[in-house]
Amino acid sequence: MKASIAIPDSPSSLWSTVRSVGAFNVACSFAALWAFVKVIRVLRWRFRTTQLRGPPRTSFVYGVSNDLVSSKDSATMYEHWAQEYGVAYMIPSVLGQTRIVLSDPRAIAHFYARESWTYVQTPLSLTLIENLVGRGVLWSQGESHRRQRKALTPAFSNAAIRKLTSVFYDSAYKVKSAWDTDLQSSKDGNAVIEVQNWMNHISLDTIGIAGFSHDFGSLDGKHASVTEVFDTFGNKPKASAVNKVLFLLASAFPIVTKIPNSRVKLIKKLNATMGEISNDLLVRSRREKQAEEEKSIIGLLIKAENQDAELRMSEDEVLAQMKVLLLAGYETTSISLTVSSLFNNLYARYSRSNQWALIELSRHPDVQTRLREELLTFGADPTYDQLKANLPYLDAVVHEILRLHPPVVEFSRVARVDDVIPLSEPVCTGSGKMTDSISVAKGSLFVIPIEAINRSLAIWGPHAKEFKPDRWLTEDGISGKAKEVQGHRHLLTFVDGPRTCLGKDFALAEFKAVLSVLVKNFVYEMRDGPDTQVEIARGILPRPRVVGEDSIGVPLRVRRYE
Repeated sequence: MKASIAIPDSPSSLWSTVRSVGAFNVACSFAALWAFVKVIRVLRWRFRTTQLRGPPRTSFVYGVSNDLVSSKDSATMYEHWAQEYGVAYMIPSVLGQTRIVLSDPRAIAHFYARESWTYVQTPLSLTLIENLVGRGVLWSQGESHRRQRKALTPAFSNAAIRKLTSVFYDSAYKVKSAWDTDLQSSKDGNAVIEVQNWMNHISLDTIGIAGFSHDFGSLDGKHASVTEVFDTFGNKPKASAVNKVLFLLASAFPIVTKIPNSRVKLIKKLNATMGEISNDLLVRSRREKQAEEEKSIIGLLIKAENQDAELRMSEDEVLAQMKVLLLAGYETTSISLTVSSLFNNLYARYSRSNQWALIELSRHPDVQTRLREELLTFGADPTYDQLKANLPYLDAVVHEILRLHPPVVEFSRVARVDDVIPLSEPVCTGSGKMTDSISVAKGSLFVIPIEAINRSLAIWGPHAKEFKPDRWLTEDGISGKAKEVQGHRHLLTFVDGPRTCLGKDFALAEFKAVLSVLVKNFVYEMRDGPDTQVEIARGILPRPRVVGEDSIGVPLRVRRYE
């Protein structure tokens, strides 16, 4: 039996067949070229990068990324790997990618000193940041980042924050008044309060007044459209399995973040809402013609719009900065007040540690009592300068919270050019040789495990996992390798280098002012006793919750101090 060959029965059919074959060949050619380029890049990377040891791949598709995302304590995983493989090692990631993990103070100092130029945002970070807040100081890199940051710096100077301290206290006292009312109506003089929403409102009203000369009035019960979206975004307890898979794959293919799903829709809604609010605030401020010399954030942004300004910003850049401040001021600032990022370098993200402060003080009543005694002995509300210098135990508590509960647990970047990174101690390479520096090729992916380093036994000693504010008060409390960590008070919580947190002093002042008011006036206990276990629920945003409970949050039993 002879094989039959289909022959087009008309010129148009023949031309259609030729075109389809041509398109197929073109597609095959592009696919082959893409594969060739990828192979060349991989070969170059392997040739120019020191091949380090590391944990084996637990998933063909995800490497160990799924293990890290699913873990309730990824910091312990990173620390275990550092103990086994050394201060620099490699972990397998999504779809064959490899990430270099740095746990060495000298290597990290070298890394941060070159951030924004040699080490830059990953494509995924850029995509996520642009989708959420636009092309502002978080998104920008190199010279653009330097220009935008320099334009904003005066708003976060000591002089500027000194003037804002009263704003922090005003917000804290509004909460005190509301809680006093609740406690007066209770039968036994105490109440169980989920403080997270209160901290959210403190943060939103504070950043509104301090940054934009606008009072959102959320502490007074006024409805602000942004709060509804923020709460929806932050309180969703669990990301779906599909969203989790998409998030993991996005590290290799950032375009995945464009696929419509509930998370993407929520981010778009949040972006649109913040955009509307930011634009309204900007229009109002332009109309009111704020003083040229004013150093508020909104005043500086309006100045930077001037075409003759040395550090000029476009309107899109101005609006992006305002969105960042709204997001940082509401979402990330508040989390620390209840339980002790969404993205790195959100201006005020660190004052979320106030949340962790209230939980840790509830679990350690002796620390709470000692802190209250210091504050009451001091007397009146401290000024900005007194908050910085005259309350050593408050300072110790604050920095112990920042050490144990950094809002951002890890930090990812990609190398823009080849580099050589020095190490403070040698590591064993994959071939068995010892080296005191590692060569990295352009395109190398990096992880700095901030939480793991802040809690590392090798760096902070045998009590690294414990809440011990006294370590900040004695001469030998911070010793050994901890002193080698460059960054604010030997912590990586504020990162370091050119992109160190711009709002560090703002965040610390707000943290201390609010905490001082709340601790002086109220006593806190865990609702179910001091041994209550708290975990981090991994969802759209990490949230604390009582172990064994489905709801997000940690209710505290509150009573007036008398």
